[in-house]
Amino acid sequence: MLGTLANVGGIIAGSLIGGTVKKALPEKIQDCLFVAMGLAALFIGINAVVHNMPKTHYPVLFIVSLALGSALGTWLNIDDNFHRLAARSGHGHLGKGLSTAILIFCIGTLSILGPVESALNGNNTFLYTNATLDFITSIVLSSAYGYGIMLAAVVLFLWQGSLYVGALSLSGFLQGDLLNELSLVGGILIAASGLSILQIKDCKTLNLLPSLLVPVFFFLITKYIL
Repeated sequence: MLGTLANVGGIIAGSLIGGTVKKALPEKIQDCLFVAMGLAALFIGINAVVHNMPKTHYPVLFIVSLALGSALGTWLNIDDNFHRLAARSGHGHLGKGLSTAILIFCIGTLSILGPVESALNGNNTFLYTNATLDFITSIVLSSAYGYGIMLAAVVLFLWQGSLYVGALSLSGFLQGDLLNELSLVGGILIAASGLSILQIKDCKTLNLLPSLLVPVFFFLITKYIL
């Protein structure tokens, strides 16, 4: 778990730096940062999709995942409830920034493979590399959205901690095709978040989050039940 703690520390440190810098930035610069983060999220997501799509052995699974996941998320009204909570706290923009941060920090190859590699082989290299990248990303995000971005560190800890424990107990399950499917669906979610930030299309990205559960259940059923 040392690598995950380093990753969490990188996000908190970066958020503190970026949140402090934000106070000195004029509004035009903050607007530029919004655009920059929107473009970054869009192309990070596209890159993940392009990288993982050729590797999939289940070319329809990501479509089914998005359909079922978005239906469940919309029924639970995750996106509106999250943004309503952020608005009540007096940080109207934070909801969109925090949802983007959570997706970028958690749904990436290094963030998924890192805890698994750490659990199975005691190798924290992926997580240390991810900590460096997340440190820089959190500076930019918090420069646009404020200190609240550090809340994503809590989600990251729970996410990577779950993967770490899961890899220890289900070493033959959390690998290969499942990780590829999670990265593919996650890339689409990150790209959707970028579209929302750029105000091209409000994809209500948080309503899509349950899509990440569909590949997990699919592989559980095919591996342990069928």
